[in-house]
Amino acid sequence: MDPTSKPLDRTPLWMRGAGLAAAAGIRAWMSTLQYQALFYDQNVDPIHGVGGPRIYVFWHEYILIPLYMRGHCNLTMLLSKHKDADILYRVAHHMGFECVRGSTHGGAAEALLELARRGQHMHLAITPDGPRGPRRKLAQGPVYLASKLGMPIVPFGMGLDRPWRARSWDRFAVPRPGSRARAVVGPEIYIPPGLSRPELEDRRLGVESLLNQLCDEAESWAASGERREGAVVVKRQGIDPDLIAQRAAELAQKAPSPDALPADGAPTLSLAPDDSRAAG
Repeated sequence: MDPTSKPLDRTPLWMRGAGLAAAAGIRAWMSTLQYQALFYDQNVDPIHGVGGPRIYVFWHEYILIPLYMRGHCNLTMLLSKHKDADILYRVAHHMGFECVRGSTHGGAAEALLELARRGQHMHLAITPDGPRGPRRKLAQGPVYLASKLGMPIVPFGMGLDRPWRARSWDRFAVPRPGSRARAVVGPEIYIPPGLSRPELEDRRLGVESLLNQLCDEAESWAASGERREGAVVVKRQGIDPDLIAQRAAELAQKAPSPDALPADGAPTLSLAPDDSRAAG
């Protein structure tokens, strides 16, 4: 079999149709919202194509916002292998995301290895409390990957104005039509390589705390409707080709000669027997 060929899609026809219909419904529903964001550094927005691959983390309950807003931005999303995520997988595909299936409850090692491969040329989007919770508790997967691969973590705190809440483990947020959606986006967080398990746990707690602070801030902002200095109106948008071309030209001017490149190339990921528990 040609390794570059795509695997045969065995998804049932009804599920393909359901995914397509759900994607269309999400686009129509989410298009009514008013989106604003505050950035520590606006260059981390994937539409700009600035910098290398990053790991974007946000809580599962707010997945509709990035799913609608940042498709076609060179993003791979981690989704559960559970059947509950099958339609979400189809929706994400139609919204412009690539996906990797797996979690701590199934396919952890395979998912980590595949995310590591994708992370050499793509951004990763992870809901670190999914797929089963606990709510707003960050799994170690993103921190582990960031340490192993040298990719920065970017925490996305999001909030909606008086959303309807599902009776699910994450209290999934369904926005009211025409309501306010707000995001407070943190800085890039670099995790040093070679950390021990206790050191990884300290970093995990730090990222979890910051993500919760950003989310609380975004929710407060969305509820109040107040004006925030530095806030920008955010539009649904894929990667800007003009910005990508400009960035490519800048990188070409700064690129070192081939003789100056390290022989080892890009960082790689190898899994010890217990490392599969680090998946998000």
